[in-house]
Amino acid sequence: MMQTELLTKRNIATIGEEITHELGAELVTNYRKAHPNDVQGYIIGKEILNQILAQPGCAGIQFYNAINELGQKTLVYVGLDQNGKQLINYTVVTEDAQLQKQKGIVADRSIPSPSGDDIFGDDGWFIID
Repeated sequence: MMQTELLTKRNIATIGEEITHELGAELVTNYRKAHPNDVQGYIIGKEILNQILAQPGCAGIQFYNAINELGQKTLVYVGLDQNGKQLINYTVVTEDAQLQKQKGIVADRSIPSPSGDDIFGDDGWFIID
């Protein structure tokens, strides 16, 4: 309940901010040191993210830790409206001016970043060319 109250008091569309490469590397390094055997990151294509964000009323995306059908750690992600409510269903106007309910997108199938093949070097720092 407290989490919902916090979300509704914030502008969902403005949550998150750009940080420096150095801070990003520090945060990732801290996680890797604390959880060396955990999945280190995920890759998600822009097409599914754009589809979620393009839903009427979508102001952001919420990511959930999950376990897939094969027992592997993954993410499930869903669009949020401005009040922090999941976009499970939304209403659209059809070509003949009728209101129609559509199911919101709930997504999965991110893939783990291959170890050593992400934007961080072995020491946890960004690889900057």
